[in-house]
Amino acid sequence: MSASAHPSDFTFDSLPAELVEALSKQGIVTPTAVQAAVIPDGLAGHDVLGRAQTGSGKTLAFGIPVLARLAGERSRPGHPRAVIVVPTRELAQQLSRALTPLAYSLHLKLVTVYGGTPYDRQVRGLKNRADIVVATPGRLEDLINKGACHVDDVQVTVLDEADHLCDLGFYPAIDKLVGMTPTGSQRMLLSATLDGDVDRLVRKHLRSPKLHQLDPNAGAVSTMEHHTLVVGGFRDKVAATKRLVEANGSSIIFTRTREGAVELSEALTAAGVEAVDLHGNLSQRVRERNLQKFSSGKVQAVVATDVAARGIHVDNVDIVIHFDAASDAKAYLHRSGRTARAGKSGCVVTISTPKFADQIARLQRGAGVEVLHHDLRTAPSVLTAEALAASGTKTPARSPQGPRSGGGRPAGQGGSKPYRGQGGGPRRYEGASRPDGRRPSTGGRAHGAGSGNNRWADKTR
Repeated sequence: MSASAHPSDFTFDSLPAELVEALSKQGIVTPTAVQAAVIPDGLAGHDVLGRAQTGSGKTLAFGIPVLARLAGERSRPGHPRAVIVVPTRELAQQLSRALTPLAYSLHLKLVTVYGGTPYDRQVRGLKNRADIVVATPGRLEDLINKGACHVDDVQVTVLDEADHLCDLGFYPAIDKLVGMTPTGSQRMLLSATLDGDVDRLVRKHLRSPKLHQLDPNAGAVSTMEHHTLVVGGFRDKVAATKRLVEANGSSIIFTRTREGAVELSEALTAAGVEAVDLHGNLSQRVRERNLQKFSSGKVQAVVATDVAARGIHVDNVDIVIHFDAASDAKAYLHRSGRTARAGKSGCVVTISTPKFADQIARLQRGAGVEVLHHDLRTAPSVLTAEALAASGTKTPARSPQGPRSGGGRPAGQGGSKPYRGQGGGPRRYEGASRPDGRRPSTGGRAHGAGSGNNRWADKTR
């Protein structure tokens, strides 16, 4: 593995004229740092291993070399020449929207395949000489097993958000898929982390890859303000969330469970703040509808679970609110990365009860971010990002009332308390199914599970 220099003199002018024109029509005339670094190595046919901040332009960083390599030839029916594998349906759709106009300019055909939708249209697209397939692993595996898709002509394989693919239990499917592509074909892997199963993929399937580590956390730290807001109890959390959304506009709010996402979105809407939910239990049609409402500005907020976090790729998100604390530092950074995209500023607020403020502070230190701490009783009356940035302290706020009574898990480790106080019934785990509708191939507990039954210990009655 070798680190490659970041060529500062790369321009789009070296690309095919049709591609340059198509980029220009979208207002893209100058490559971002990740594009200037990755595209030359991709065009030269090298295997590429990249780490880059979300929103940095990595889609085109690997997409442009794929398109340029395939231009001028046609694929056989059912035999695509490039495969781009992503963890979620929403990301597959995003990539398709970004790359389809560029592919069209080069007379290339792109087909998107993912679960939760009928096979017929996807199979027809493959038979109609698809050059590029953007796919979630489960549906792609099904289509290969059905004989509708063959990978023996694949010249380029791209694994986007490889760490998330592995987190969702896709390692065996990805390992098998890449192993089926021709030996010596080009492989490009993009990931936020390069350890664990991602490292296994790299060592097994990439040949002397050019490594581009473009400081994935620097942009988040420099353009993102992080805050912790300590409140008295659960109902205060709901009220504080409403105030934050009203003061800041486009908001993404994270809960730990599906039930929590549904209940909180309903509570916000009933209080006059239009919100929708996004989680793995929704049909594809409803997921697309809710995400479209948010991205178009018809609703102010989307309340999402961790499993849906990476499916949200919307620019101009003003604030990320951790209604339930993230499970670990990695999850905290992934959630927070929905704002401050492409160099823009953003605000991140974690809402906590006094009992768990210290634990959340430790989590944030593990994430390597600087945090301002606030007590709701002394916080600004209007909770804008600017007002929060001008107040608070660098040490955790402590309540003079001391710790509340209740269970021992951090706030959010077991999920959100339903707004209407519905705490009974069997527990459902967000990780029980994957974003493409298939179950993970690895065992173990579902994401976000905790021990015991005291799920709502932080509620003040």
